[in-house]
Amino acid sequence: MTSEAEMAAEEGYIYSPPTFPSTPCSIHLGVQAGSMRRGSDVLSTSGGRMRERGRNRSWLLSSIITVNVLILGIALVSGSVFNNIKINAIDLQIFLIVLVILTTAWMLYYTIYTSREDHAVLYKDSHAGPVWLRGGLVLFGICSLIMDVFKIANYVGYLHCDSAVKIVFPVVQFVFILVQTYFLWLHAKDCVQLQRNITRCGLMLTLSTNLMLWMAAVTEESIHQTVVPPEEGNSTHSCDIRAPGGYSSCNCSHSACAILEKAYYYLYPFNIEYSLFASAMAYVMWKNVGRLVDEHNHHSLHFHLKDVLVGPVVGLVMLVAGLGTFVIYEVDVEKGDPGKRDTALMIHYVMNTVAVTLMSVSTVAGCAIYRLDQRDHVSGKNPTRSLDVGLLIGASIGQFTICYFTIVAVVGTGAMGHLNALNLAVSLLTVIQLCLQNIFIIEGLHREPFHEDMHRASVFTNPYVLQAQAHRDIHNLPGTFMETKLSPALTVHSMHVAPSGSPLPQRHRLTWKRRALKEICAFLLLCNILLWIMPAFGARPQFDNTIGAEFYEFTMWVAVVNIGLPFGIFYRMHSVASLFEVFLTS
Repeated sequence: MTSEAEMAAEEGYIYSPPTFPSTPCSIHLGVQAGSMRRGSDVLSTSGGRMRERGRNRSWLLSSIITVNVLILGIALVSGSVFNNIKINAIDLQIFLIVLVILTTAWMLYYTIYTSREDHAVLYKDSHAGPVWLRGGLVLFGICSLIMDVFKIANYVGYLHCDSAVKIVFPVVQFVFILVQTYFLWLHAKDCVQLQRNITRCGLMLTLSTNLMLWMAAVTEESIHQTVVPPEEGNSTHSCDIRAPGGYSSCNCSHSACAILEKAYYYLYPFNIEYSLFASAMAYVMWKNVGRLVDEHNHHSLHFHLKDVLVGPVVGLVMLVAGLGTFVIYEVDVEKGDPGKRDTALMIHYVMNTVAVTLMSVSTVAGCAIYRLDQRDHVSGKNPTRSLDVGLLIGASIGQFTICYFTIVAVVGTGAMGHLNALNLAVSLLTVIQLCLQNIFIIEGLHREPFHEDMHRASVFTNPYVLQAQAHRDIHNLPGTFMETKLSPALTVHSMHVAPSGSPLPQRHRLTWKRRALKEICAFLLLCNILLWIMPAFGARPQFDNTIGAEFYEFTMWVAVVNIGLPFGIFYRMHSVASLFEVFLTS
């Protein structure tokens, strides 16, 4: 019994007030009461210290699990990339299968346990896992399921000459995505109060598994998109990149393999975003374990496009124009004609220059409007907001890296020709746009949501005084109105006056500052979707323009691009999510 009580006290669930023997002497009551207060203070302090120690231990244990899983996974992913290292994709997939099975088993256990225990989840964090984020998770999850189906159908054609693990992995991942999507849809807002140690370790295992799936997908997709120059491919290198697919000596047994392989590579961006969304939601759940949430400051936010027109229209025009130039770029670069390739690169650079310039001007206007905004800054700690800001800053580092490496390469070679001048201009403007957009989004995330109470008249009334006044007024009226029985609610409603402590409502109108902020958010959101689509679905001007590979050598340039670009792609999608939230709160 003692050990159980100590464990429960460590988790913060059992608190027993001190008991004292009764005494018949009233003179001892004051001393006894003082002793009880001192004993209560001592026990509460001791319980707080025990809870703090228990939380620190569970955080340490779960962090150790994450570090070990990620470092081992990084080693396996790195080893599976190169042909001259005796680790192949099968070894990596076996490791991922084990992780996925363990994580799926834990999520099922958590779901069953919390459904049976009434006091497992006493609080919900309304800021965590908003419906639009969970909706995005479901959308990306559906695309990932389709990708796994294509993979299974493709690998069946190689089963006669390749390992069956390549079929088992997408099957296991298919089940994992189904279970995890259901788990996060139901439990993303949970603040668990029971089995905190197990829950923290399980959530860190979930986070690690999703990050490993993300790294494996990014690596495979990057290898597929990396074009090795002929002079580099014919020479002997110590780091020979493994060919995508790995079927050089194995022929497919059906005719659809090439189509299926090309199809599931186009679905990789959705699978990559799914893993990152799931990782972020698992991290917020981990931070919310044992948290007591105060919801009195939460505001219900609704999406509508009332009085917002210019931003969405201009953003859609930019999106359609950008997609058109992206298609032209992909088609012309695929032909291999140097003249058409340079023309396609020039069109691509011009489109990006226009987009980031307009985005920079918009964010400057938005920051100026924030200076005039009277909304208070958000107070208090919030794991979701802290994660959003951290991911925004961290992910932008990848884009900063590519831009600055490009700037140094172009300036170092003299920036000769229109193509290099445009490349330099795009890189410089992108750096400026990233800085301004980060400031705009972070400032918007830290503002209190707008609600209609802010635009009501500051006239406060007492309903009982109004009722008495209404009685006197109605008794002066003739006939039937004198016998009418009034209630406080009816009186207040009939006089269009809010209850005590509430301001008088006025007809809601969208102010020019709110409208301008919403226009800017809508425009930036659509432009960030465009800047996500182009690199996510295959645009690689860093390789098509050879200045980076010539200046830094191909091996180093591949490392810079393939490490920085996935973070840059994620930055654009995370910016879309953050801008949508800023749009709702503006």
